[in-house]
Amino acid sequence: MKERILIIEDEEELVRGLRLNLEAEGYELSWALDGEAGLAKALRDAPDLILLDIMLPKKDGLDVCRELRRQNVGVPIVMLTAKGEEVDKVVGLEIGADDYISKPFGLRELLARIRTQLRRDRSGGRNSPAVFRFDNVEVDFPHFKVRRDGLEFDLTSLEVEILRYLVAHRGEVVSRDILLDRIWGYEKFPSTRTVDNHILKLRKKIGEGPNASGYIFTVYGEGYRFMGGM
Repeated sequence: MKERILIIEDEEELVRGLRLNLEAEGYELSWALDGEAGLAKALRDAPDLILLDIMLPKKDGLDVCRELRRQNVGVPIVMLTAKGEEVDKVVGLEIGADDYISKPFGLRELLARIRTQLRRDRSGGRNSPAVFRFDNVEVDFPHFKVRRDGLEFDLTSLEVEILRYLVAHRGEVVSRDILLDRIWGYEKFPSTRTVDNHILKLRKKIGEGPNASGYIFTVYGEGYRFMGGM
C-alpha cells in the first residue's frame, strides 16, 4: 500500500511541483490550499504524513498543528517555513511538529526528511500514548512536557523522540546505534556520547524512580532499557 502524504500549502505552483515529484517517488498525494480545508482533510483522511505550511489563509499552520495534536492525531508533521522564520520553527516544534524545512528547499533534502519521519512512525515510536503515566510521573508527548511531584519540565524535540521510542519498546534493550538511526535519521551521525548526554538530561527530568533505581537503565556494552510503567 502506498504511503499517503497530505500537503497543506497555498502556493499552487509549489503544490504542483511537490505532487509531481512525490508521486514519482511512489507516494499517494492529497492537498489543500488553506488551513481549514487542510485540517478537515487531515482529520477525515488519516494521512501517513503531513507537509504543513505555516503561512496559510483561513487558519495558519501553527493553529492546524495545535488542533491536530489537541485531538491526539499523532501523524508526523513536517512544517514548511519561509527562510528566517526562526521563532515560528521553535513554536512549531513546541506545539508538536516533528520537523521543519525552510523554503526554498531541495527535493533530496525533503525526501530524506519524509523518509526519516515515516521510518520513525513504522518503528513503533508513535505507538506510545499521547500522555504516558507511571508512578508519579506524567509525560505529555504532544506538549513536550514532563510533570512530576508538582513540577513541570520542558522536553526538547529530541528528548521527546528518544523517550517515545524507549516507551514504545519498554523492557527491551535499545542500543545507541538504533537510537542514532531512528532519532537522528537523515542527519550526519553524531557520536554515541550525544545519546548518553540526552539520556542523562531525560533522567533528571523524569526522576530517579523508586529506591533511586531509575527508570532508564544502562545495560553496559548494549544500550538502554526503559522500565517505567511495567
